[in-house]
Amino acid sequence: MIAITGANGQLGRLVIAALLEKVSADQIIALVRNPDNAADFKAQGIHVRQADYNAPDTLPAALAGVDKLLLISGSEVGQRVPQHKAVIDAAKEAGISLLAYTSILNADKSPLMLAAEHKVTEEMIRESGLPAVILRNGWYNENYTAQTNDITGLGVVAGAVGEGQIASAARRDYAEAAAIVLASAEDHTGKVYELAGSSAFTLAEFAAEIAEQSGKTINYQPMDEQSFKDLLVQVGLPEGFAGALADAEHHASKGWLYDNGLTLEKLLGRKTISLKQSIAEALA
Repeated sequence: MIAITGANGQLGRLVIAALLEKVSADQIIALVRNPDNAADFKAQGIHVRQADYNAPDTLPAALAGVDKLLLISGSEVGQRVPQHKAVIDAAKEAGISLLAYTSILNADKSPLMLAAEHKVTEEMIRESGLPAVILRNGWYNENYTAQTNDITGLGVVAGAVGEGQIASAARRDYAEAAAIVLASAEDHTGKVYELAGSSAFTLAEFAAEIAEQSGKTINYQPMDEQSFKDLLVQVGLPEGFAGALADAEHHASKGWLYDNGLTLEKLLGRKTISLKQSIAEALA
């Protein structure tokens, strides 16, 4: 049995969709906070169990009989370490044969603010002694293309990346990679996969691609980290999250969101979905 935490989330749903192409639905367990919101999984024959990171008492029953577990990192920045620890402890108690964890690119040495909780989680997994594989996901194409329609309206891409390159991939690329690892007969225990896109782009190139596809004039406006954070707060992001994103862009300007190892491409057996395709999908 393969269980997925956060199964109702954007990545979780894509992982399950990819798994359904590799294993039967009755071999998949969708772990969700509220099973009432997972009726479509049940309709497909997928097992649905309640599992709440913030309610450790829900976890033993959720993990009963589970062979492989994908721990998708929590979305509550600042709360993830205790949440992840609860799952790791329950997985150890359940005797999981493989724990896969979605971390961040170069988590062990990344200076990104967002990397800190991932680094601690990886350390907790190692200390637990659980058989584990670490999936260090790079940036998603969607981190940028989700704003495509707003960008075409405003005519500007603002960011603090400078001329740094971002080797992102589509969310469904990372989801498929996770499904491949989980469904594989190969032993992935002890492996750490640095996952990033087959190609990279600068924000100036991102702006130019939107301009070409939309037929509108789109300019790139480089900003310093503080100015970019202030802009994000101005458009409605919480200050803490805005600071984390601005910090990520600042470090991306120094190459921390770039990787050319092509590990994701090799896992998938194909090139990752291009930024060009992701922009086309966003515009459509």
